[in-house]
Amino acid sequence: MAALPGPEPAQPPPAPRTRRRTQPVGDLTLESGEVLEDVRVTYQTWGRLNADRSNAVLVLHALTGDSHVVGDRGPGQPTCGWWPGLIGPGAPLDTDEWFVVAPNVLGGCGGTTGPSSAAPDGRPYGSSFPRVTVRDQVRAEALLADRLGIPAFALVVGGSVGGMRSLEWAATFPGRVKRCVVLAASAAASADQIAWSVPQLHAIRLDPAFHGGDYYPGPGPRAGLEIARQIAHTTYRSATELALRFGGDAQEGEQPLRGGRYAVQSYLEHHGRKLVRRFDPNAYLTLTEAMNSHDVGRDRGGVAAALRRITAELTVAVVSSDRLFTPADGEVVATAPACRELAVIDSPYGHDAFLIETEQVFAIIARALAGDCPAQVEQAQSHRLVGTGLW
Repeated sequence: MAALPGPEPAQPPPAPRTRRRTQPVGDLTLESGEVLEDVRVTYQTWGRLNADRSNAVLVLHALTGDSHVVGDRGPGQPTCGWWPGLIGPGAPLDTDEWFVVAPNVLGGCGGTTGPSSAAPDGRPYGSSFPRVTVRDQVRAEALLADRLGIPAFALVVGGSVGGMRSLEWAATFPGRVKRCVVLAASAAASADQIAWSVPQLHAIRLDPAFHGGDYYPGPGPRAGLEIARQIAHTTYRSATELALRFGGDAQEGEQPLRGGRYAVQSYLEHHGRKLVRRFDPNAYLTLTEAMNSHDVGRDRGGVAAALRRITAELTVAVVSSDRLFTPADGEVVATAPACRELAVIDSPYGHDAFLIETEQVFAIIARALAGDCPAQVEQAQSHRLVGTGLW
């Protein structure tokens, strides 16, 4: 099959040095009413907070990401930064101007309180870790901002599940967000998104090594997590890309009609194995169910009413080929009266384009910071306000 042309590989400057820190933020009352005690949030920072504390930027990672936005692998950090080139001197988030904060999400396994953390009795939470929502995760991040002495953020930006949290930040704390960029996300989880997650959750929980979620200190349901990641990764890429990249070709040296694998099968298995080496299955369950809980309009009179709460300068970006968070999902977010731009990331790569098409994404972020609003935005938004039927 023909090779899929990719964007020119970027050569970002070396990332500035940073290190992970963990901050106790106290007890957190969840949407469920349950209290999660002694929450700790692990985070990384770049740059310096200025005297009037007005230059802070919050960067929020996606489902299985972490606080390591830029930088090389290192001790305790098994992966390179997932947005290379975004942060540093002269970068879109210029550390000579901005103080950038990237927290690990509540419920994950990057150091912030999650299922593998010690519960009050000293043992890992495991099956006793409570259900958390995107709104709960944002409130934990707000507690971190309080501890860091940040009254408001000049910009909150995130993609995918990080985009969900960015939007929730703008709706929950309108006085604390000046600008907000929502990339490849939606105002509420759709039935289709939730449906894709159901077999992922089952794959993990039906693995014999799951033990009801209390598998520590053992390796846990590794096979189930591999399968879950294979399902998820299929939704992160477009059918067009998979067709052009793999088609129905066999994996090199193998014959599917004689028990061998297809090339696309090998590709998905590779990504499943990669995740298992660095991620906790219980955290995957917790974060997936949090994603499914996303609804910015819950208890706020619906999505349209929640979007009217936003006072930040809102930028929304969709990926032209995204089949997980479709362009139509992003258009709903862009009906917020505060929306100043609805940008389209033109790419064949599907949902993952928000990580791959860095030139387009970084330009969107730079425009949001500069306040450079294209002339056609107001007209385009007016059209969409009528077309959505939300108003």
